[in-house]
Amino acid sequence: MGLRGKTITLAAVATLALTALLGSSTGAEGAARMWFTSWAQSQQGLAGVTLNHQSLRMITHLSQGGDAIRVRVQNTFGTAPLTVDQVTAGRSAGAPAVTAPKPVTFGGRPAVTVPAGGEAWSDDTPLVTSPDQDVAISMYVAGTAVPGEHTSALRDNYLTPPGSGSHVADPGGAAYTRKVGATYLVSAVDVRNPALKGTIVPFGSSVVDGTGSTNCGPGCTETGTNRRWTDDLARRIVAGLPGREQLAVANAGIGGTTSSAACPGMPEGVKGLDALSRLSRDVLALHGVTAVIYYYGTNDLADNCTAAPILDSYHQAFQRLRDAGIKVYVTPVTPRPGYSDQNNRDRHTVGLFVKRGNNCSGTCTATADFDQVLADPLAPNRIDPAYDNGDGIHANIAGQRALADFVALPMLAGK
Repeated sequence: MGLRGKTITLAAVATLALTALLGSSTGAEGAARMWFTSWAQSQQGLAGVTLNHQSLRMITHLSQGGDAIRVRVQNTFGTAPLTVDQVTAGRSAGAPAVTAPKPVTFGGRPAVTVPAGGEAWSDDTPLVTSPDQDVAISMYVAGTAVPGEHTSALRDNYLTPPGSGSHVADPGGAAYTRKVGATYLVSAVDVRNPALKGTIVPFGSSVVDGTGSTNCGPGCTETGTNRRWTDDLARRIVAGLPGREQLAVANAGIGGTTSSAACPGMPEGVKGLDALSRLSRDVLALHGVTAVIYYYGTNDLADNCTAAPILDSYHQAFQRLRDAGIKVYVTPVTPRPGYSDQNNRDRHTVGLFVKRGNNCSGTCTATADFDQVLADPLAPNRIDPAYDNGDGIHANIAGQRALADFVALPMLAGK
């Protein structure tokens, strides 16, 4: 049976529950080691909708499973407090349907008010899940609110009509009549699983976010099939690492963003979303993070940054991560059409720094040379046509898989 159909046996559930019970006796430190962020989509702004006495059903895709979950609700870009009046979670049954949705509470209460610029993590919710499984998070907003969003869910999420009331406990999806391509309000899901070793966070721009991962060829689109290289990497980890070395993967990509905040051509819509501005909320605030795959720089060059500010941002970001005890795996900047000769010289300079010693001249843990994977061997300043999404920047499904296959699992496992 493939990974997509993988189930947890009763014996495995019992073992997991027993391990969790034993782990709970070690106090706060032991409890912290039980929780790992298994899915994430970073908020990048406010949605162009106002919720009004209606329900949302957001589909999240877990990289690893466990015996309970926690949910993060964010109001990062809001200018006023945001109240979510009721939340449930359950295993997705396809489209907007859900199997046995369970109540999710915050401090023991069904409602939570998140201050402007803030976030809230839910209480533990018992829910047995498996790797590579979809979980539906349903939320009801009784008043009006403008939600924060991640614009590229690369799948359908669902809303009920305004004024329709609470449908978070509905197992069926009939009330959820509107599809959206963004993810609202929920930005991370943790799983309780003390058998996991850590969470890997791929951190970067659209190449991390998954642009191109729905492209399966001319006239072919796969929406909601989770074909990002980060998803493929998560499946490789499940299949290829021993149980004691299993890792979760939480995607922290936002399209259009840069490593440096100093690029003079940076568009207004992504100002304040550079790597250093995002690092605390999109990486360090997640749970069980042991390593980051840092994939940034292509937009920096396109936004008229030279090598110097890019490398300065690298040094600062890598230091903050290392200070937090997080390993840093870095990829060189990958090819892009339209780069000037100077852009390609700067790309070469950044690449030399990253590759020198295979450890960014001693400032990172190791490198993953995605440039080597994607570059056309006959014209290394462009993407191999077999992997090109069609824009010369992003990888199609075949390229996504090639990137995932290139990451050394023993490296992630700390060998």
